[in-house]
Amino acid sequence: MKGKSDHIALLLKRIPESPGVYQYFDGEGQIIYVGKAKNLHRRVNSYFNKDHQSSKTRQLVAHIADIRYVVVDNEQDAFLLENNLIKQYQPHYNILLKDGKSYPSICITKEPYPRIFKTRTINKKIGEYYGPYSFGYTVDMVLDLIHKLYPIRTCNMPISPDSIEKMKTRVCLKYHLKNCCGICEGKGKAQYGEWIEQARKLIKGDAHEIGRQLEEEMLMKSAELKFEEAAEIKRKLELLEQFKSKTIITNSSAKDVDVFGYDEQDDKVYISMLHVHSGSIVQGQTIEYRRKMEEEKEELLAMGMMELRSRLESETKDVIVPFIPEVFDDSLHVYIAVSGDKKKLLDLAMQNVRQYMLDRLKQEDKLNPEQRGVRILAELQKMIGLPTLPRWIDCFDNSNIQGTNPVAGCVVYRMAKPSKSDYKRFEIKTVDGADDYASMREVVRRRYQHLLDSNEQMPDLIIADGGIGQMHAIREAVEDQLGLHIPIAGLKKNDKHRTQTLLYGFPPKEISMPVTSEVFRLLTNIQDEVHRFAISYHKAKRSKAQIHSQLDDIQGVGEATKQKILAHFGSVKRAGAATIDEWIDLLGKRRGSAIYEQIKAKISL
Repeated sequence: MKGKSDHIALLLKRIPESPGVYQYFDGEGQIIYVGKAKNLHRRVNSYFNKDHQSSKTRQLVAHIADIRYVVVDNEQDAFLLENNLIKQYQPHYNILLKDGKSYPSICITKEPYPRIFKTRTINKKIGEYYGPYSFGYTVDMVLDLIHKLYPIRTCNMPISPDSIEKMKTRVCLKYHLKNCCGICEGKGKAQYGEWIEQARKLIKGDAHEIGRQLEEEMLMKSAELKFEEAAEIKRKLELLEQFKSKTIITNSSAKDVDVFGYDEQDDKVYISMLHVHSGSIVQGQTIEYRRKMEEEKEELLAMGMMELRSRLESETKDVIVPFIPEVFDDSLHVYIAVSGDKKKLLDLAMQNVRQYMLDRLKQEDKLNPEQRGVRILAELQKMIGLPTLPRWIDCFDNSNIQGTNPVAGCVVYRMAKPSKSDYKRFEIKTVDGADDYASMREVVRRRYQHLLDSNEQMPDLIIADGGIGQMHAIREAVEDQLGLHIPIAGLKKNDKHRTQTLLYGFPPKEISMPVTSEVFRLLTNIQDEVHRFAISYHKAKRSKAQIHSQLDDIQGVGEATKQKILAHFGSVKRAGAATIDEWIDLLGKRRGSAIYEQIKAKISL
């Protein structure tokens, strides 16, 4: 161990104060981390001369057995070298680039008479590829327009000049529907190459140029009095304009621009790129990184920009970003959009990366349903600073009308899902009148006194379906009366009686939540469920009390007679309003008359 320490100490003294890249090796000679620095000496020594709060960093330092470094001219060169080494060796403690779903591309085959189609498989021996497209519908619109403008073939038959000469093929139905030129019989040979070239321009985003050429051709045909041909070109122009209205998202300058979106969820980072040409998105892709250490978002955005521009082979000099990356090429013009067309493009990139993140989360949830619950609860834990993951949540609510039939309900959520077999109903026993706080103290004390007596576990979080007053009532029962320490939260409602903010701590602090967040939806669901549960119990108690007080106290009315009366009249109120003849018809003259007299005297209408 001492030998290792002496070796590292000697290396630390030798490292120069220059920009460069450093590599950490473990005892088996494997690269476990690659990093860059403006000052190698200062950066590398910082790992060994201070205490690190992060457990991951402490683990990394504990496994370092050797250090190597490469000096470069500037920070940008260090960034490029670091990125290449990470991709080559994929060190254990560096961020992990995860290839997600494959996006569709458009292929133009290398056949004598090419086909154009959508594919997710890239084989450059077969054809040339354009894309990928992060918006699948864009590919479909492009291909649909191409086949409406140009009658190129869609079949996969091996058509060549030899097969045409030997007449081995015959035109199919698409030819007769005017959707194919009939190249298999040699029809359209002269124009086929031009159609493919026009389609290639359209795929590249040159819709404006194609429109200009079509307009010139239409005017020329009109001047030559070829009105039918001019009308056909006009039809194509209209199709092109419809396409442009759906795909061209900005009318700003014709410069190419790369637009980047960024979002993150826990240790996962998502970065998207849209390549815009002449106002249209012609390429798009999103990548996912998995954090291993405490990489800053500026560093991750820089790495993502480099990776995506390399994948999409972009040489565009204008880039739009949500924030300034750590390092970027000095030749790039970097913009942070705040308004106008650039902001519109940035918003689209952010929408794209968020949709990708949601899709990935949904996919993971399907593969592992419990993972979603853990993720939501971890977000809630982080939001309010809980000591443990709130796997078990209790939520309480009272219900009464002007103090009559007071009851309370407790719903239980385990792993973010309702556990209905654990729900509890409470009749208020020690409180007179409508005192919500006293009622809350009673049911909470009874709930957890029972768990204590049974030597059972306690919940990780208690939620009050109310504000500060109910939270204090719960705390008095839990802490002051029972001596327990369970985190307590409250749900503050707006003027429409809907969840607005989460309350936590004493004194309670308001914690705002985006209404679209999964935590907000979980808490809203809990609030709705406890309210429904308490109200339903109160209604049942009130109905039972009403029926008992007005029918069961009448002499001569047993359970069977009561059910007969309710089945016939439908309610106690209607029974009280019935005539003596109706009672005699139902129960006979003697019994019916006797009960009628009591009913009239005792039941208030």
